[in-house]
Amino acid sequence: MRLIGLDVGSKTIGVAISDALGWTAQGLTTLHWDDNDIHSADEDLAKIIKEHGVGKAIIGFPKNMNGTIGERGEACIRFSDHVEKTHHIPTELWDERLTTMAAERVLLEADMSRKKRKKVIDKMAATLILQSYLDQNN
Repeated sequence: MRLIGLDVGSKTIGVAISDALGWTAQGLTTLHWDDNDIHSADEDLAKIIKEHGVGKAIIGFPKNMNGTIGERGEACIRFSDHVEKTHHIPTELWDERLTTMAAERVLLEADMSRKKRKKVIDKMAATLILQSYLDQNN
């Protein structure tokens, strides 16, 4: 069973997918969506889930540094519930604190331009979220 990793922002969703054995995560794409319309990514997400035989979604959960849940965290909880109901797969929220900063650091070390970083940062963050989940659970 493959897993999908999602880094859910207000305008984009970074997407990563695991290999068939669940050992590694690979960045797949970035979906554009509107978090005011929770259905706006349904069609694209459904295609990915079907095409890759996804059995579970790991969704980045942006807690505050003190462990509390803020506005983005609440939005991710709503999105997680929506994915379960709409796509009929289980979800798990995964603490993503500092993931985007780590992704930014990796891309900076690769000497990637700001313009190129902006295009791949969400996909990279989704990959780091999923890989940390796989590492902890294997």
